[in-house]
Amino acid sequence: MSPHLLTRSLDRAATIFILVVAACGILIPLSNLLLPAGSFLQVPTYLVALWGKYVCYAILALAIDLIWGYCGILSLGHGAFFALGGYAMGMYLMRQIGTRGVYGNPILPDFMVFLNYPKLPWYWYGFDMFWFAALMVLLVPGLLAFCFGWLAFRSRVTGVYLSIITQAMTYALLLAFFRNDFGFGGNNGLTDFKDILGFNVQADGTRAALFLLSCLALIVAFLICRAVVTSKLGKVLIAVRDAESRTRFLGYRVESYKLFVFTLSACMAGVAGALYVPQVGIINPSEFAPGNSIEAVIWVAVGGRGTLVGAALGAIVVNYAKTFFTSGALAPYWLFMLGAMFILVTLLLPKGIVGTFNAWWEPWRAGRKSAAAESAAREDGVSEPNPAE
Repeated sequence: MSPHLLTRSLDRAATIFILVVAACGILIPLSNLLLPAGSFLQVPTYLVALWGKYVCYAILALAIDLIWGYCGILSLGHGAFFALGGYAMGMYLMRQIGTRGVYGNPILPDFMVFLNYPKLPWYWYGFDMFWFAALMVLLVPGLLAFCFGWLAFRSRVTGVYLSIITQAMTYALLLAFFRNDFGFGGNNGLTDFKDILGFNVQADGTRAALFLLSCLALIVAFLICRAVVTSKLGKVLIAVRDAESRTRFLGYRVESYKLFVFTLSACMAGVAGALYVPQVGIINPSEFAPGNSIEAVIWVAVGGRGTLVGAALGAIVVNYAKTFFTSGALAPYWLFMLGAMFILVTLLLPKGIVGTFNAWWEPWRAGRKSAAAESAAREDGVSEPNPAE
């Protein structure tokens, strides 16, 4: 991907988005580390971790918007790719505990000692190395998405049927990871992490660095998505979304395009999950719950499907509202409020927040440009010719 392609894909809104994310990625950690505790501008450590979680959700929303907003693939199972990336990073973090665990076993994690595992399962080999874990963060979700997409798209499964089988996939993984003999901690999952790359995962500096890294990952994911959707590939994806049969009739191999973008989206979701785990300190099978994938789709719908910026904004806005409303008297009613939000957005703002703003802003800006051009023409003594003359 050439720098020219990335530069060409940026418009004013995209540039502003990148600058805002970069500013937050720098200023929030600096405020946490440099300003004294209790200062008005000092950001507490728990807020750094909380906003880091929001940034990871924004990356997941971008991944969903890439396939749903631009290719018409409504996946209700992207939480599975997010969780797989999280488990890959969690396995690395568990291998770093070593003798500092409750049972002091240098090889086996505590839950394996408790369950009387005789030795480390073969699929845990290599996760004591960060580069291997980082590779698995991309490879495992990407390989699952490739195999699933190859079977589904080759069979021309589309629409609601595809959405249902993606939900069935993530539910099957939920049931599998709940089993204690599956080798991933069962219901409790993976937790009690100590350090990452030799740094204490609970230290303020480490949390600030993870937040900065999450912001950088969000910028990179956004640039990749922009490069895809503004290229010739993106035009084909939009054609597949709007008229798949006609696109196939024109000679395009629709299945290949859908498979590529679906796999790319799954890899992005895996990266989001990997960044999410060390910041929240746990990964368990509940991340596979189908409700999480549906909620991620709601983020995209609220922010604006097919806008990228709107998807990221929707993830942050909805999750901030969730944090706010689930910490008080309205906590039992949050799911009702989330459903009402989705219904209201669908009925009143079908294009989402950013999509509706763009639909209002573009005609207004075009009208201003036209009025300015007419005013300039009058000042220069140039007028439109009279058809009657």
